[in-house]
Amino acid sequence: MKQFEVNFDGLVGPTHNYAGLSFGNVASLNNANAVSSPKQAAKQGLAKAKALSDMGMKQGVLAPQERPDINALRRLGFSGTDARVLESAAKQSREIFLACCSASSMWTANAATVSPSADTADGRVHFTPANLTNKFHRSLEPQVTGNILRGTFANETYFAHHQHLPDNDHFGDEGAANHTRLCNDYNEAGVELFVYGRHAFDPSKPAPTKYPARQTLEACQAVARLHGLRDEGVVYMQQNPDVIDQGVFHNDVIAVGNQNVLFFHEQAFHEKEKGFAELQRKFGDKPLHFIEVPTAKVSVQDAVKTYLFNTQIITLPNGEMTIIAPTDCAENESVKAYLDNLVTLDTPIKSVNYFDVKQSMRNGGGPACLRLRVAMSEEELNGVNQSTLINDAQFARLNAWIDKHYRDELSEDDLRDPQLLIESRTALDELTQILQIGSVYPFQQG
Repeated sequence: MKQFEVNFDGLVGPTHNYAGLSFGNVASLNNANAVSSPKQAAKQGLAKAKALSDMGMKQGVLAPQERPDINALRRLGFSGTDARVLESAAKQSREIFLACCSASSMWTANAATVSPSADTADGRVHFTPANLTNKFHRSLEPQVTGNILRGTFANETYFAHHQHLPDNDHFGDEGAANHTRLCNDYNEAGVELFVYGRHAFDPSKPAPTKYPARQTLEACQAVARLHGLRDEGVVYMQQNPDVIDQGVFHNDVIAVGNQNVLFFHEQAFHEKEKGFAELQRKFGDKPLHFIEVPTAKVSVQDAVKTYLFNTQIITLPNGEMTIIAPTDCAENESVKAYLDNLVTLDTPIKSVNYFDVKQSMRNGGGPACLRLRVAMSEEELNGVNQSTLINDAQFARLNAWIDKHYRDELSEDDLRDPQLLIESRTALDELTQILQIGSVYPFQQG
């Protein structure tokens, strides 16, 4: 039976903006309050998805969140008409207002943790939305994320959906950004690598001191239990606390894996030799390719600036692996030199493809942030809502939808415009019909 790793890219929403909300995310903070281009951002992300589809990959899309989040503002005491809520929130508490306008849901690597059927006890693909408790603006996402995932993966024969973990920092869960799966073939049982930043219940353990560790070991263990994973199919490793304090807020900013390849920076992990030995033992007799990038060749700062590791490693139909990298990698001398050399070495990675996703990069996310990976059999793929998959017709339809509804530019002042909220809801209502995912947004549910 054929097996695929399908990338579901997040569609960038019509209110894409730069608010610099994410303490610990250097790129996000550096571009705070710049004028954004929602139309360009959405088209850049969609173009990347279509390009991967043209390479022979299976590719889908996930709908964005509704922003501004009027319901959240009402829960915080702002009342009256929608226009009045926007006006009073923006005037009385700019920080809360901007948080409720966040565009961060575009990064679907944070949407959920996914375990394929080959790994789970009941033989279904399991989804647990991330609770994202460490950042208020992201903690608003899980409920609608779950609605979108259920609308996309609706067939209960193949797919199991869990509620997000308790909304508490002890179970801080950032989704697939701190999770990768290693395997020989996508249809074989693999080893799921969960990476955490701290122990929630043991403050004596190592932890960063400058920036927050957003993922806890306890959250990783809870997700593994929910998904019915075997102990022999799970490895927990801690991210190096020092590298978190250098601006590496998620593991996918410093490491990325695909099949039998783990591509990572020298400073990525705490007690890496111990962790890698466990990975290799649980992986089995076939070798794992541990590709370590030395600090002497690429600094942590350059890795964060270019998102060298927030790239996608994909396996092409011919069996070779390629890296999907932002053009920022090509524009950095040391990173470009490293990648040019990497494809000449004796590893499965044979090429690099560069894509312009600068609108996402400026907000703090690279190509890998924009996608959620779901390994599926052909039968399971046929059980997916087919309207969420990318083909020529759906690509054209979504491009036309963006042209119809998105603004070319957006500033902070625009976010308080009641007309923008109307435009956004009109666009999202139409999108749910294009994708046939049902009424996933609160404004659609009354």
